Amino acid sequence: MDSAVSKKVTMISYTIAISFIVAMIAASVLLRNHEIILPEIAAMAIAMWVYREAGWIRQPSKIFIAPTVTAGIGLMINQLQIAYVGKVILTLMLMMLFLRIIRSNLAPSIATGLLPLVINTHEWSFVMIVFIFTIILMIGVLAFGLNKGLEKKVSIQYKYMLIFLALTFFWIGLCWVAGYQQIAVIPPILVVVYESVQKPMYNGKMAFKQGLVLTLSAAIGTLLYFTMDSWVLTALLDMILMLALSLIVGIRIPAIYAFPLLSFIFPEENVMNLPLGTLVTCLFMFTCVLLYKKYEMKRTGKSKAPSSPIGV
Repeated sequence: MDSAVSKKVTMISYTIAISFIVAMIAASVLLRNHEIILPEIAAMAIAMWVYREAGWIRQPSKIFIAPTVTAGIGLMINQLQIAYVGKVILTLMLMMLFLRIIRSNLAPSIATGLLPLVINTHEWSFVMIVFIFTIILMIGVLAFGLNKGLEKKVSIQYKYMLIFLALTFFWIGLCWVAGYQQIAVIPPILVVVYESVQKPMYNGKMAFKQGLVLTLSAAIGTLLYFTMDSWVLTALLDMILMLALSLIVGIRIPAIYAFPLLSFIFPEENVMNLPLGTLVTCLFMFTCVLLYKKYEMKRTGKSKAPSSPIGV
């Protein structure tokens, strides 16, 4: 009986979340403003309303505070007359500092902060759009009590922020040298990388699945974008296919729901390169995360060895 109820609740949750995402696309079409499309909002809706991701909903007020402020940071940095790479690096540093100050680990804030740079917006209405959508997400969490029973305060290991920055800066540097700086920053991937670095356990199978579903989601989103005329129907089909993909592969990554929406907001010349760019980025980033986590586990094992009984 409990299982049946659980499945029913899950189906309803998916329906509400996907309807919310499609409504966002519809609003963009009606108002003729593509800045209303926020890919990370799709990921947040699924993670918070369907998966009930504890790390994202344990502090409801941060659901709108963190993404809104980081969006403001990204928008302010984008006003500066400096190179794109410089804007990205400065934005990432300020975002990590802000998250450290408010003691939050809300990964989607990274995506909302980078989006103004990616779509090159200078309008402050963008921040208001982020605020409105994240407020709605927070209201949903509170209205249905999705955060009940969760510990509000958790220990955050801030060293992972530095590791994430170092890894991301290295990747951006490689892309800049190779002349592909415009695809160096794919927000959903960075969100997954940020969370993966902090996982206590991480292995090759997990890295492979992450890279696989993210690349497939980018490919599916790009294909549908170029083959269908209606953005609303495209978004609806995208979300249904992402749900099917997650069930087939057997992994829950909210970011795959954000990926198809990137096609709607990325510069036209970058959309065609999105699947390949995603593949290459995933190969590099998740391989680096895997190598680091193996090193970390090996080092941790060595540090604990002296306290273990002899012969064990």
